[in-house]
Amino acid sequence: MSSEKLLVTLCTYNERENLPPMLAEIHSQVPHADILVVDDNSPDGTGKLADDAAARDPRVKVLHRAGKLGLGTAILAGLQYAIDHDYEYVINMDADFSHHPRHLSALLECMSQADVAIGSRYIPGGGVVGWNFKRHFMSQGINWYARLFLGIPARDTSGSYRCYRVSKLRELDLTRFRARGYAFQQEALYRCRRVGCRMRETPIVFEDRRFGSSKINLREVYSALWVIFRLGVDRVTGVPVTKPEQT
Repeated sequence: MSSEKLLVTLCTYNERENLPPMLAEIHSQVPHADILVVDDNSPDGTGKLADDAAARDPRVKVLHRAGKLGLGTAILAGLQYAIDHDYEYVINMDADFSHHPRHLSALLECMSQADVAIGSRYIPGGGVVGWNFKRHFMSQGINWYARLFLGIPARDTSGSYRCYRVSKLRELDLTRFRARGYAFQQEALYRCRRVGCRMRETPIVFEDRRFGSSKINLREVYSALWVIFRLGVDRVTGVPVTKPEQT
């Protein structure tokens, strides 16, 4: 699938060491892809590095935001950019090499039979490198919780390494999203499922970041549990997910 109009989004906050090699590795795997860096005014100069890369390569785009506004809102900004610029597919991935670009081709291959392709740690062939018991327990627990409340037909609901069909994203009212942080991952699958998206998982190996520190904390976990519960109520009560003219 080398002829599709493809956007890869990278949401960054203090990823100065990771960004240049990540851009190069993505383009070694999918040379035809555009890459959008959504930077939350990183103090370490990640945004300036992205601007420099964009000046050298027209396939690199940059969206600067005023500050650290939440991962969910950053991903939403990337999805909206893909809609506004008429891409066929948009892939979101982490910028720190925990999502390795070698899996990009497998994600794209899934799109011949899916509207959302999920890079999955929890199907045969997938896995995680570098986590302790606490991280495994938290991840497995929130995946179980999301499947229970939201009815998502996927083993990995919390990972952000995904490919979306942009024509299906257009059906969603992106202003209805509740999550601003990490619960965005479950909410996106829930809303995509509500508009009839077919979902497929392909195995990935999640590798702990090369540089920098993880942004997740207990506050994010509690917030995610609450947002998923609220979405479960929305599911039962039939709160719409589409734009008003489509309801």
